[in-house]
Amino acid sequence: MSEHKKSVAWWQIALPLAVAAGLALTPPPAGLAQHAWYYFAIFSGVVAALVTEPLPNPAVGVIGVTTVAVLGRWVLQAPADLAKAGFNPASDSVNWALSGFASNTVWLVGAAFMFAMGYEKTGLGRRLALWLVRVLGKRTLLLGYAATAAEAVLATCTPSNTARGAGTVFPVINSVPGIYDSKPNDPSSRKIGSYVLYTAFAANTITSSLFLTGCAPNFLALNFARNIAKINITWWDWFSAAAPFALPLLLLMPLVVYFLYPPEIKQSPEVSVWAAKELSAMGGMGRKEAILGVLVVGAVGLWIFGDVWMDGAIAAFVAVSLMLVFGVFTWRDMARNDAAWTTITLLATLVTMAGGLGRVGFIKWFADYVAHHIGGYDPTTMIILLVSIYFVSHYMFASLTAHTTAMYPVMLTVGIAIPGMPAGRLALALALCTGIMGVITPYATGAALPYYNSGYIRTTAFWGLGAVLGAFFLAMLLSVGIPLLPG
Repeated sequence: MSEHKKSVAWWQIALPLAVAAGLALTPPPAGLAQHAWYYFAIFSGVVAALVTEPLPNPAVGVIGVTTVAVLGRWVLQAPADLAKAGFNPASDSVNWALSGFASNTVWLVGAAFMFAMGYEKTGLGRRLALWLVRVLGKRTLLLGYAATAAEAVLATCTPSNTARGAGTVFPVINSVPGIYDSKPNDPSSRKIGSYVLYTAFAANTITSSLFLTGCAPNFLALNFARNIAKINITWWDWFSAAAPFALPLLLLMPLVVYFLYPPEIKQSPEVSVWAAKELSAMGGMGRKEAILGVLVVGAVGLWIFGDVWMDGAIAAFVAVSLMLVFGVFTWRDMARNDAAWTTITLLATLVTMAGGLGRVGFIKWFADYVAHHIGGYDPTTMIILLVSIYFVSHYMFASLTAHTTAMYPVMLTVGIAIPGMPAGRLALALALCTGIMGVITPYATGAALPYYNSGYIRTTAFWGLGAVLGAFFLAMLLSVGIPLLPG
């Protein structure tokens, strides 16, 4: 979701166009209508563009939706069914194109981004991180736990793992090594910098799976689960499913990294003193910080306990409205929040594009096709296999959003086509991969980039630790998380 700045190579443009055109010119598979095949060709081109990034991802989503809307007569409805269905190319196409913006999931994410902006503007996020460093920072191992705890607290209502990790936690943690003369791109980086920065990054990936609000693509998975598997996943459903494996990971990970990538300095009393000075310089908690804290706690409480009488998006908008009333931030601040509006546009267009697969009948055709060719496999074994394939395939992606859009609907559709497959269990098992698979490579998620470029973690170490921790995280999901999932 980062802004597109680098120059674009010709193949980044050519590949998505070739994918879309190549599929469109190929005869459709048996049993699939021509208009559905055309739609799938456009959808595949959009996914390819999300991977190659010839334009920013939101622009790709807008172009994809616009293309389908313009060609609505040929790709949204079979020509023979137009009269019978009363299809109006003008009104039906625009209604479809804008349908993603009617998703409560999309607006819940947008509102939660405003929470993250509040953390930044009031300084509450930095205060929380510094306070944890002051309390736990006297030993290097405990400093790792301080970074982990900061990530966990902020992830309850910060749906951008990049904003949380790179924008709030990283600047605080990156200030620590210099206190011990631990320098980037230098042998002294192993004194303390390598350990604390990698631990903070790894914590970011776990908290992204622990909380529904910890990572924006989680909401894409939720929307796919609702449309394809016909199940609804609440904030509490997600946390209850993730906690049995993700909470132990949060507790074990700093210790595991401590032994795999040990710091040379074991004691770090100066860090606690530094954090205390930084907090002192910030002064006492201001009115806006206090108001934000109360409103965030209230919103999380409504997400957990109030979903039976208030939709999560409405609860978030209540909190955002009160933030505006009490001056935590202004409308101008909201209007300038590029990350929020960019994410809203991206998610809305991807929700629309993915929903179109069901509208044109592609999902049903694919499910029937898979059901016909798969038989005799135990559902639990298939869940483990599908989740493992989904997780490992992230080596091919540089975006959690692109991966979720491309792979989640396919893996879920394949799974629920298997007789006896518990759809809810599979949907949750796949969705819970979203955050933790971000640990495997330096490009797996936007949150990895500042840590990777910090100069404290060697490339070989980043890849090696990613492989080991990735296997550890996946094993915990498969052995602890999946057996305890409902359904």
